[in-house]
Amino acid sequence: MAELKTQENDRSVKSFLDAVEPDQRRQDCYTILAIMEKATGSAPKMWGDSIVGFGRYHYKYASGREGDWMLSAFSPRKQNLTLYIMAGFDRYEELLSKLGKFKTGKACLYVKTLADVDLTVLEELIQSSVDHIKATYPPE
Repeated sequence: MAELKTQENDRSVKSFLDAVEPDQRRQDCYTILAIMEKATGSAPKMWGDSIVGFGRYHYKYASGREGDWMLSAFSPRKQNLTLYIMAGFDRYEELLSKLGKFKTGKACLYVKTLADVDLTVLEELIQSSVDHIKATYPPE
């Protein structure tokens, strides 16, 4: 079975975030860092070259595929801040209706800047996702 390319590593989260431009995006990253650290109870770690991840869980699919992944994560991409909501969005329609300006992918929430979203709703969304993943994939 192929190994995942994105792996947790020992690169410095602070060095990575301190290099983020412009200043507002860097400030947004540190705000997201605090929100995700609180939601997961875990310190941030670099995953690959550009993802800041928090916590981890072990998943096993019916197909037999299994691995370890982060509970929550974000990446300051060129166009958007990308927040990884591992539980997906199907169960969060009510929260999303109150969030503000964003786009989604399967498990990615894309925002230009945190000024575009309600931070209280974002915190609730992240916490709900983390709680769902922990309940779905409890530690063995």
